[in-house]
Amino acid sequence: MGSAAEGAVKTTCPYCGVGCGVIARPGPKGWTIEGDKDHPANFGKLCSKGAMLADMLDPGPRLTMPLVDGREADWETAITATADRLRATIAAHGPESVAFYLSGQLLTEDYYVINKLAKGFLGTPHVDTNSRLCMASTVVGHRRAFGEDVVPGSYEDLDEAELIVLVGSNLAWCHPILHRRVEAAARRGAKLVVIDPRRTDTCEGADLHLAIRPGGDVALFNTLLLHLADGDALDLEWIDAHAGGLDEALAAARDDAPQAAEAHGLSLSDLDRFLALFTATEKVVTVFSQGVNQSASGSDKVTAILNVHLATGRIGRPGMGPFSVTGQPNAMGGREVGGLANQLAAHFNPDDPADHDRLRRFWDAPTLRAGHGLKAVDLFHAVKAGRIKALWVMATNPAVSLPDSALVREALAFCPTVIVSDVVADTDTARHAHILLPAAAWGEKDGTVTNSERRISRQRGFLPAPGEARADWVALRDVARALGYGAAFDYAHPAEIFAEHAALSAFENEGARLFNLGGLSSLSRAAYEALEPVQWPITGATPEGTARLFAEGGFPTQDRRARLHPVRWIAPKSKPCDRFPLVLNTGRYRDQWHTMTRTGLSARLAAHRSEPTLDIHPEDALAHGLGEGELAVVSNDLGRMTARVRVTEGQGRGQVFLPIHWTDAFSSAGVVCGLMAGTTDPFSGQPESKFSPVAVAPLGAAREGLLFTRTRIRPGDAVHWTRMTLERGDLVTLAQGPDAGMPQGTPQGAPDLRFEDIRRNTLSAVWLEEGRLEAVLYLGPIVQGVNRAWVADRLDRVLEGGDRAALLAGRPAGPVVDRGRILCSCMQVGEKTIQAAIAQGAATVDTIATRTQAGTGCGSCRAEIGEILNNAQLIDHAAE
Repeated sequence: MGSAAEGAVKTTCPYCGVGCGVIARPGPKGWTIEGDKDHPANFGKLCSKGAMLADMLDPGPRLTMPLVDGREADWETAITATADRLRATIAAHGPESVAFYLSGQLLTEDYYVINKLAKGFLGTPHVDTNSRLCMASTVVGHRRAFGEDVVPGSYEDLDEAELIVLVGSNLAWCHPILHRRVEAAARRGAKLVVIDPRRTDTCEGADLHLAIRPGGDVALFNTLLLHLADGDALDLEWIDAHAGGLDEALAAARDDAPQAAEAHGLSLSDLDRFLALFTATEKVVTVFSQGVNQSASGSDKVTAILNVHLATGRIGRPGMGPFSVTGQPNAMGGREVGGLANQLAAHFNPDDPADHDRLRRFWDAPTLRAGHGLKAVDLFHAVKAGRIKALWVMATNPAVSLPDSALVREALAFCPTVIVSDVVADTDTARHAHILLPAAAWGEKDGTVTNSERRISRQRGFLPAPGEARADWVALRDVARALGYGAAFDYAHPAEIFAEHAALSAFENEGARLFNLGGLSSLSRAAYEALEPVQWPITGATPEGTARLFAEGGFPTQDRRARLHPVRWIAPKSKPCDRFPLVLNTGRYRDQWHTMTRTGLSARLAAHRSEPTLDIHPEDALAHGLGEGELAVVSNDLGRMTARVRVTEGQGRGQVFLPIHWTDAFSSAGVVCGLMAGTTDPFSGQPESKFSPVAVAPLGAAREGLLFTRTRIRPGDAVHWTRMTLERGDLVTLAQGPDAGMPQGTPQGAPDLRFEDIRRNTLSAVWLEEGRLEAVLYLGPIVQGVNRAWVADRLDRVLEGGDRAALLAGRPAGPVVDRGRILCSCMQVGEKTIQAAIAQGAATVDTIATRTQAGTGCGSCRAEIGEILNNAQLIDHAAE
């Protein structure tokens, strides 16, 4: 699997938890990326982000040298400083004064070394990861039901299911390649139900959309459990043989019944249709994701879903089962090595003295700390309180991604020692670092990741790391050696780390733990290099891996039985009020990833949604004085954010939606997590990200502007600004207050061309550098008519004769194709191009695809194209 052809390298995509295989090929113009047709996760298909990975290979704003106290240093100095400060902190305050905050972006080998060093040798239990924000509630649900954090099924089950239920998952945007499988299943006759407060692109083509009231999932699935029981649709024979707790789960569901309708808010007709579909269909796959997990009752939501599948025995057989879709490329691998504060490596139980002893003996780590450490939100509270004196952050940006971001930033600023390992030089978190270590990025590092279906795949390097950047495990190994633990960290290659990880999984494992890589524990380096994708458990009895689990029981519990756990609906802790009447929901955009340190480098990915938008129902927009395309302020007592208004009936009444991606590097007020209170699930510690009461109001800027510039700027005098990447520069969208003049950041000196209409409050200015276009500024009403693609294409070019005057107008003098807002990132097809195809008679999404190429790449734009087509057809019908 290592090489597809001469010079080509097979590796794995670094984005979501689908774990798609990709092939990197060298060429005359650099590396190209394509899908790996042999990889069972994607069979050659890629989403827009994966297809454009080559855009992110440019070193760009990379961190290439260690920095110690703001000064460049060599690695020896940086390693010594890191080890000395950790040692001094532990000597003065004890091992629990040190903490690590990690990321699902790390490779399993990196994760393994961190956990071994921190928990095994430094003696601190305070190791947590941003997977706490992603899948921690699923971990609790799996352990409650199955006895271990195990996904029972496989992607192949989507291909065989007769009913697919998507709960809290905008699969079309967040996991597009899996959504393609769901669409294929629908074409062969499978039914699709989407349970989501919002009508997202995933709902296009669904047989039923249940616009559930936010937080109502437990009530809905308890209602389903009761319906199945009262209709004699439970598999009592399977339950008798393989599961317990049914009576208690049913009793809790019956106690919930009087309030269930109010909790889930569904119409009786929609509810009855869903209950009938689920009852009548044996082959059901229930896919759930962040809409379930990111909740103060996420653990119970997961449990309610698992209860239904256990009660019907619909688990572990082809085409059926509960399926947790992870958000990060190695969230599963991190859980395998104990990346969460309530875990130990290899699925050992931190509360079991026998497991603790096994791990201590295997690692020869007498200081191994048992029990639980601080989970993410509590961890940063402890930093702010002064209990954590040294914090090492790796491959994540908690100053943006954690709730109550103001508190997190205060904590980072207060902490005596902050160590950050990252690939980029400037992030909201890195600005607080005392020691900044340059890490190898995707395409440079080498190791393994585990996807949502338990499939381990290789990430292979094919580029040299820039400057002094290193793999994270190398930096950790060297710090361990400097601390005196060299014998336990004598690694020369990631294959050696993986072999130890695999051997640990099999250590004294007589079936007590399903996580078992014993069949890979003796891999040679050559075999590791050639390792093909494989699903664990991988043992001597199952050397080719295991696709499904639990069809015949065999749960990793003391009595080998699963357990249904009683859960009740609990109302969200925060409630809308007169001051903050709307409920804020948050999530991802189709073409962006986390805090955009990687995807933000791609002009093609930025084109779909170039700035954060506030999705709001028309009635709410009217009530709060907001118009389509205007700027709005979203606020509560914790913070505020500014976003562009998008009025849509797909957003529920009384609810609004904002994206998670914008940081201080891309916007003056775009950090949405500053609006979240940090309320957490009592069992998983996962914070609530889907229910924050807010107020909305117009920004009230005097005028707006567009600045196309070759250089990166921050217009600090603007009331608001956002930045997007262009092919040869940046586009800054800004808003000004009254009496504002030329914004900060424009080139020094008078513009070479200028036009101002004081009466209309409009200004255009053009700056040239040796005849090449350096910057263009538009202020006032003129911005509405600017052809952005045409202007952007002229940056850093020598202008032709007519272009100078045309630039002042923002559009060419003669006819030019205006694509409009980009809908199809893969083929760079705009909204106006699609509308023109519809006007010329294209009556289906497939016909539009044939005429424009839109939707022929990853396909994640097809639902949005369908929505435009449907709206156009409705207008035509109304006119008839």
